[in-house]
Amino acid sequence: MELHDLDLNLLVVFNQLMLDRRVSTSAENLGLTQPAVSHALKRMRAVLGDDLFVRTYHGMQPTPYAEQLAEPVLLAMETLRDALNRANAFDPASSDRTFKVSMTDIGEIHLIPKLMDAFARLAPGCAISTVRNNVISLNEELENGTVDLAVGLIPQLQAGFFQRRLLRQHYVCLCRKDHPATHEPLTLERFCAYEHVRVVAANTGHGEADALMTRLGIRRSIRLEVPHFAAIGHILQHTDLLATVPERFATSSQDHFGLTALPHPVAIPEFTVNMLWHARYHRDPASRWLRQLMFDLFSEA
Repeated sequence: MELHDLDLNLLVVFNQLMLDRRVSTSAENLGLTQPAVSHALKRMRAVLGDDLFVRTYHGMQPTPYAEQLAEPVLLAMETLRDALNRANAFDPASSDRTFKVSMTDIGEIHLIPKLMDAFARLAPGCAISTVRNNVISLNEELENGTVDLAVGLIPQLQAGFFQRRLLRQHYVCLCRKDHPATHEPLTLERFCAYEHVRVVAANTGHGEADALMTRLGIRRSIRLEVPHFAAIGHILQHTDLLATVPERFATSSQDHFGLTALPHPVAIPEFTVNMLWHARYHRDPASRWLRQLMFDLFSEA
């Protein structure tokens, strides 16, 4: 016999009859009429080729075959019930889930320390794994659940995705404290005269800032290019280079590396840092918990 030969709703009736041993009581507990339960029992008898329950002075007594079925049916129903309940709840305090979040290295610098502190308090068994915003694969990874959440300026993710704004970033110039640029206002002419380190970060808000200066015809003397922000503080501390960086990065780096942030002479528009997730996981409890935590920790709203 195959499962498609049996209406699985009948197993709910079977399980209730095993518990109550009376058609009338089972009907009441299931919210059905007594004839409906009797009809369900009749259908089960026909499909399974067994009486299943025999009427006696003490109620409906199960046959040996029904007793053989009772435990597997109960186990299957409890397993299904647990699965359905887990789909509607997520307990961060008892979970050991690893969340994978796509973000840039500057996102790691600004967001991860505070996020890890929150995990230590609220979800001590959970972990975080970060990956880079590779737009080519990110779409598929968010869709199949390999990546839970993306953070950044990622305009390429549109159809099929939700997004929520976290914060806005604007740009400053960063240099060492004794840099000549700190001795007088940083005009555009002086900005272009100094040598620069540039972070090459295509498809990010920082990449848009570089693209804007290129479109405006602003020519900088680029002496060094690096693929990430991690070494910028060390580099500026020991050179006369300038760097165009988000203000939050500058704020977190100044004291540690002995740097100074200066107003940027180019009117670079602010860019928005968003959370993005695929519509498939919009109602997933674990995903919703992570998104709400991120919003509570970092949103400027």
